[in-house]
Amino acid sequence: MVLFTLLSSLFKQAYDVTPPGLVTCLACAYIGSGRYFAAYRHEFIGTLLMIGFTFSPGKWIGQDALMVAWIAHVCGVVASDKIGGGPHVNPAVTVSMYALGKCSYTEGFVRIMGAMAGGLVAFPLYSVVADKLGLTQLGGPEFSSVGDADGINAGSSEFWAVTILMIMIYVLNWELNFGKYHYWIKQTLTALGIRYLIETFPLAGPAINPMLGTTWYIFANGAFPDEIGHYFTYWVCPFAAAVFASCLYAVYAGGNVFGHKLPLGPVKGDAAVSSSKKNK
Repeated sequence: MVLFTLLSSLFKQAYDVTPPGLVTCLACAYIGSGRYFAAYRHEFIGTLLMIGFTFSPGKWIGQDALMVAWIAHVCGVVASDKIGGGPHVNPAVTVSMYALGKCSYTEGFVRIMGAMAGGLVAFPLYSVVADKLGLTQLGGPEFSSVGDADGINAGSSEFWAVTILMIMIYVLNWELNFGKYHYWIKQTLTALGIRYLIETFPLAGPAINPMLGTTWYIFANGAFPDEIGHYFTYWVCPFAAAVFASCLYAVYAGGNVFGHKLPLGPVKGDAAVSSSKKNK
């Protein structure tokens, strides 16, 4: 009985400090016999760093100086990507990569679970850091159901923000080449773009990232969201935007979406052929 009492006590302590959903997310790390563990690790670490580096500007850094906060945010985006190993850190981005055939369904699922685990650990962790160092607590994206119970307005904001984010990612990563300093330039431009989207589409926090909206809610409330508007805003609309943007890119550059060729495009190929004919 003493053994079971001790075991029950340990379980209760672990249960009290473990965010809802974390165990499930951690259990997904070795799906496929660990084949995608490296991707999971990158997403987990990348998300931890991303939240720390990009949520602290305005709270811990540059509280009274907007330009300092912007610069810190840009540096944080670049640093978290470089140190984290180039993760997606955004389920909507992962959905787009799967739609365009850049990763398998299983890899995409594992990446999303890695990002979710990182978010579930990050917010409590940085809360403890803030308490210990006497810093301002970090905030997070929040959906308000007041006047928008179904999340239509907030969801629309997230849809267009994610669509623009995805187009920006396609262009900076696949269409432009900045030569020797390509990585640093495209990451800096990506960071500036994300900061601009945060300022321009504020209705849902903004999150522009399903993981952030839900992991912040779980941290702030200690439970899963129970409003349908939350899931519509932070998951349905961003995923729909990711697919929509993938279709736009496939029409422009060619390729398949979910393994199927679209009836339109590629515009890029047609433009090259047209240019070649003119030169002749």
